[in-house]
Amino acid sequence: MTLLSDENLAQLSRLQLNARQIVEGFLIGLHKSPYHGFSVEFADHRQYNPGESLKNVDWKIVARTGRYYVKRYEEETNLRCYTLIDHSKSMFYSSGEISKIEYAKKLAAALSWLMIAQKDAAGLITFNNKITSNLSPKAFRSYTAQIFSRLVQLKAEESTDILSPLHQIAESIKKRSLIVLISDLMEDEEKIIQAFKHFRNHRHELLVFHIYDPKEQSLEFKRETQFIDSETGEKITVNPWQIRVDYRQRYDSFYKALKESCHQLQVEYNPVPIDQDISELLLKYLIKRKKGL
Repeated sequence: MTLLSDENLAQLSRLQLNARQIVEGFLIGLHKSPYHGFSVEFADHRQYNPGESLKNVDWKIVARTGRYYVKRYEEETNLRCYTLIDHSKSMFYSSGEISKIEYAKKLAAALSWLMIAQKDAAGLITFNNKITSNLSPKAFRSYTAQIFSRLVQLKAEESTDILSPLHQIAESIKKRSLIVLISDLMEDEEKIIQAFKHFRNHRHELLVFHIYDPKEQSLEFKRETQFIDSETGEKITVNPWQIRVDYRQRYDSFYKALKESCHQLQVEYNPVPIDQDISELLLKYLIKRKKGL
């Protein structure tokens, strides 16, 4: 394993603390919401088998019905979650205090922490125009250290190529799993949908967090501005107010088409501005799923 620098260690410590705080905030919000009933551990009941330990017997059911049932926990459901995070150069853009990649890291860390807290198996795959690392899903709390270590070491590398690495990943995951993709999706819409179809054809559940900086959407720049393509280095100087209307129309059209395509594929699509609170994001997503939207 690559040794971490002092800066990496400091980032790792902050990331661990941040993930724990986000998940704790999420669970508090969940408890306060009208959609409680979700448990980080308990799943349901199953019939007691003679000879088993009595520690998980639900004695309330025994008293009420005279029948023996044991509590079944999430670890018995064997959910496998792969978080896929894009670290191509465009993900390192920021117009404010936080970049897209920093937000993506925090979200990936919180999701991993939450999954493992539920006794589910969490893994991490990083990519740009190729797969750069692959940590298989495991359900041990200590495993978060490896996931977080990989996250803090992510560098801005290469250009985006959704199609090639995602096809490889979809082909390599043999068991049906939950796939969580975190990316700014700076790619041709047809290529994005082709990759999504591959996951769905293999019966994986696909959850997409489409990360964007609010200024990428609004183009709210006040003066003549030079824009630099973070992946090609190409430069262009424009007056934003002269192209803003056309830019927004194209931007909104891309989002609308992508959202509609995901709906048809039964892909959970979530556009996420990087100024959105992550614990609120997780809570809204869970409420959405519980309402069956």
